[in-house]
Amino acid sequence: MCGIVGYIGNRRAYDILIQGLHRLEYRGYDSSGVAMISETGELNIYKSKGKVEALERYAVDKDLGGNIGIAHTRWATHGEPNDINAHPHYSQSGRIALVHNGTIENYSVLKEALIQQGYKFVSQTDTEVAVQLIEYIMTTNNCSLFDAVKEAAKRIVGAYAIAVVDRENPGQIIAARQSSPLVIGVGEGEYFLASDATPIIEYTNKVVYLNDGEIAVINRDEELKVYHINGADQSKIEITELQMSIEQLEKGGYPHFMLKEIFEQPRTLADCISGRITADGKSIVLAGVTDHKERFLNAGRIIIVACGTSWHAALIGKHLFEDFCRIPVAVEYASEFRYSNPVVTDKDVLIALSQSGETADTLAALELAKSKGAFVFGICNVIGSSIPRATHSGCYIHVGPEIGVASTKAFTGQVTVLAMMALLIGQMKGTVDAETLETVANDIRRVPTLIKEIFKLNDKIEDLAKIFTYAHNFLYLGRGYNFPSALEGALKLKEISYIHAEGYPAAEMKHGTIALIDNDMPSVVIAIKDHVYDKTVNNIQQVKARGGKVVAIVTEGDTVVKEMADYVIEVPQISECLTPLLTAIPLQLLAYYIAVNKGRNVDQPRNLAKSVTVE
Repeated sequence: MCGIVGYIGNRRAYDILIQGLHRLEYRGYDSSGVAMISETGELNIYKSKGKVEALERYAVDKDLGGNIGIAHTRWATHGEPNDINAHPHYSQSGRIALVHNGTIENYSVLKEALIQQGYKFVSQTDTEVAVQLIEYIMTTNNCSLFDAVKEAAKRIVGAYAIAVVDRENPGQIIAARQSSPLVIGVGEGEYFLASDATPIIEYTNKVVYLNDGEIAVINRDEELKVYHINGADQSKIEITELQMSIEQLEKGGYPHFMLKEIFEQPRTLADCISGRITADGKSIVLAGVTDHKERFLNAGRIIIVACGTSWHAALIGKHLFEDFCRIPVAVEYASEFRYSNPVVTDKDVLIALSQSGETADTLAALELAKSKGAFVFGICNVIGSSIPRATHSGCYIHVGPEIGVASTKAFTGQVTVLAMMALLIGQMKGTVDAETLETVANDIRRVPTLIKEIFKLNDKIEDLAKIFTYAHNFLYLGRGYNFPSALEGALKLKEISYIHAEGYPAAEMKHGTIALIDNDMPSVVIAIKDHVYDKTVNNIQQVKARGGKVVAIVTEGDTVVKEMADYVIEVPQISECLTPLLTAIPLQLLAYYIAVNKGRNVDQPRNLAKSVTVE
């Protein structure tokens, strides 16, 4: 992985490919490259380790002509990041070029077979096997590029999204996907290809999402044709209109996408809530739930599968469902669930939680659950992504494109949807009384306004970050609904500042972690007024007794913690179950400003990808 761009039409392909690569930078990558067929029929491939700017510098004096091309940003899986391992890869004859997202699990077997046929490999990647295999099939069978790609796809085991060009056929791109996203933009006499819609939206809002096992024939000035890899008949093509704008993909005056997305949360949560809570606050409207009412009412258990930040939101969801619905909930790492021989029955409801809707482990987990008869519900942000298409029902969080690698607005959007779901299911089951539902529903509607109040503390948090920029370790403590908030706060700091941080249940601290506390290890304690407030105060006292520095997040008006903590950040009062939506904001800002002070690339942290589409 990480990002694919392609173009065929009447414009200069290079300009569109480079702009597309810049649009995909948010996904995380370590090298990039382009391949174009020039007007004289030459296949020109330029690639470079590092950022897209390095590729542009390398290509500045090269032949950049041609109206067809493919490009790629790579996040290394097989082979170190360098110029040779960067995509595109080309066949031994130099006739074919290919870009690939995913992992080819049987690449070593295929590689050995091709070596026996006289093929020589120049890279360490699994991807080079695919392009050599396609050329071998073309040569051996004297067939078209389409037939060769189709046959190669049958032999490849693993996940892939590929785009292939042939210098002998400069009017065609062949693309295929299996467990890795690929979208085709449909313009006037031109087509665009990308891993997601962000490189396409400035040219067209009409897209076709390829499904698993499909192969597309993209010819200049001809209708798009899509086939199944195992069939001869054309697949039905569904054109979707994108619901995003260029403005959503720009920083809008902010220094980083992450800061922009933090400050967008009042608006994005208002969008998430819009139309889902009735005007009187007495009912929740989620058609994806009510249309399948019986599956939720008869659920013996809810399983939530997720990864990273989504897993932290899932932990909050567990509290919400168990409190309001009285249904037992298991929260599983998607990557572990699929390999753990899980006990899943047709009485279970599995909720797949993913910002991108493309997380490979989460997709595999939901397919496993479906195969065992479970009802699968998706909660995602990206419309038309793979998880919504694979689930029985679902709900979008509607927070708009999230470009920063460290998730912010998607986290609060996920928690908001989970809260509304829990209230609705509790109402249907009769486990939530009318007064509670109305109180919490109206508090959900207050969240955007309350977050704006927290933003008034931005300068204070920025100054606080300066004090702790050079800390080597952090401890984040929370209880109840805010233990997952502590985990999320620690993850944000780790992701973008590269400071070691550990999230912990406050009460568990004394069972080992307290040994780490000293004057050099600050503790961020979430100590809002909830049913375990007094216990959390006691935990703060334990930290202070050992010389620890405490940054406390407290409810407005708190005087007890203010007297013992070194630094205090206040958040407004709200229903206890919704406090993570407010405590998340100062934790996001604190991590952001510490990372900025350390000179980190906040939007593109090292080694990280926005959407993890491989194992």
